[in-house]
Amino acid sequence: MKTNKRKILFLGETYRADAITWMNGLKEFGDFEIVTWELKTPSCGIINRVIRLFEYTLALSKIKKIIASYKPEMVIAERTTSYGFLAVLTGIKPVVIAQQGITDLWPSSSILLPLKRKIQDYAFKKADLIHAWGPVMTVSMRKAKVDMNKVLVLAKGIDLSAFENKNTASISKINAIVTRSLSPEYRHDVIIKSFAILHGKGFDFELTIVGDGVQLSTLKELAKTLQIDTKINFTGKIPNTQLPQLLQQSNFYISMPITEGVSASLFEAMATNCYPIVTDIPGNQSWIRHRENGQLIAVDDYKMLASELIWAKENPALRNEAIEKNRKFVEENADYKINMKIIADRYHELIKNTKKN
Repeated sequence: MKTNKRKILFLGETYRADAITWMNGLKEFGDFEIVTWELKTPSCGIINRVIRLFEYTLALSKIKKIIASYKPEMVIAERTTSYGFLAVLTGIKPVVIAQQGITDLWPSSSILLPLKRKIQDYAFKKADLIHAWGPVMTVSMRKAKVDMNKVLVLAKGIDLSAFENKNTASISKINAIVTRSLSPEYRHDVIIKSFAILHGKGFDFELTIVGDGVQLSTLKELAKTLQIDTKINFTGKIPNTQLPQLLQQSNFYISMPITEGVSASLFEAMATNCYPIVTDIPGNQSWIRHRENGQLIAVDDYKMLASELIWAKENPALRNEAIEKNRKFVEENADYKINMKIIADRYHELIKNTKKN
């Protein structure tokens, strides 16, 4: 059946929750039709990285075959130093790229940093619209001398009808949840060590660690070594539809990454009345004020995390006030239905203006 829908080519990793939210929002609120392309080789491990780099060099020819058959009217891409760069090379206009974290020039110690910087500068220059999912992302953009007139600062948001403020967690003990990928940069080991301290001090708790990742077996072994494995529930990979209920059964949300852009996971926790305790880094400082609407913990400081958890447990009045403020904040600033409609409308405007020219 012939369709009159606007067609978008999405370049990026389609399994990521952020990418799924982005694409689903465009389909729902912009009536777009989307085709996708992504690198097939995972980025973990030296051998995989070499294979992935080789695959990347052949990417443009593969993408142009999709373009020839599908004829998209715009291209969107995540991560300015990889898929974003490919997007601006496709020849399609308009092109929209999204920075993934506070900067895509990562890791800072990489010997490829000068090359990545040149690639990113080119992508920034050629893009018609650049997404900064939060204000923290604009800092590196300004340093790169990006034309800020073509930057849209707006979170994709979360579905508030799914992530409702119907929390049923018992107030008698700490029911904590972690919903980040089990990768080294999210420092789940720091969280587990902090709960070992709580266990030693006699605090009752349950810790739910959601998801899968390369560190799953290592973290399970650490929990056993610290003799708290019976108090930790490793769920493994779950359907995203199960996440709201798990959050609503928890009264603390913990996230200890060493780097952060704009975390949809944090918004989900704030929406479901989980009290957030997160690392003291720019991506979290944008949303959390220490001991006002959550708590900020120094990177890798499991002892501080333990003491701040105890402080939060012993100050329920502050927690209750915080979770009410957080729900209101998310409703006003991170409503998926409002924000994705704004983004979808902007895309239609870009396509319309491109056709005029």
